[in-house]
Parts: sequence; C-alpha cells; structure tokens
Amino acid sequence: MAKMVKCQKLGIEAEGLEQPPFPGEKGQYIFENISRQAWQEWVDMQTMIINEQRLASFDPRARKILEAEREKFLFSGNFQVPEGYVPPKEG
Repeated sequence: MAKMVKCQKLGIEAEGLEQPPFPGEKGQYIFENISRQAWQEWVDMQTMIINEQRLASFDPRARKILEAEREKFLFSGNFQVPEGYVPPKEG
C-alpha cells in the first residue's frame, strides 16, 4: 500500500514519494510533506527553469537558484514562472 502524506503544496492527503528525492534533512522533509503529484509538478517546473534560464546543473550558482525556487514552489506559494516564459502552443 502506498504511503500517504498531507501534502503541503496541494493541501490534501495524497500518495507520497517512495523515497526521499535526495539525501539529507531537506530530502527527508520533502519525503514526509510533499506528495508524488506535487513533486512531479516541481520536476517539470525545474526543467522549465533550467531551460528558460539556461542553467548548468554542475554550476553551484544554478543549484542555489533551483533550491530557492523549489522552496518557493513547494512550500511558500510565492513562486512565479521565469520572466519571459511563453507556454507551448497546443495543437
């Protein structure tokens, strides 16, 4: 049976992650408080941020940017899509 969590992002009881998304205290906190759905939404948003801001995953500055954006997206509700982002056209 899947682990259920009270998702801080979605505000509902939902299926949790199978394991922490990364090691350490913050990974454990996300594991305990963020649903699988909310984490997938973050992964998609993170990809968009990397592409829009042309970030390199090996750059420590980029990691700090992504960490700050992840916190806003998952926990503070203060997240905004990158300036100049144009959603893809459907069809």
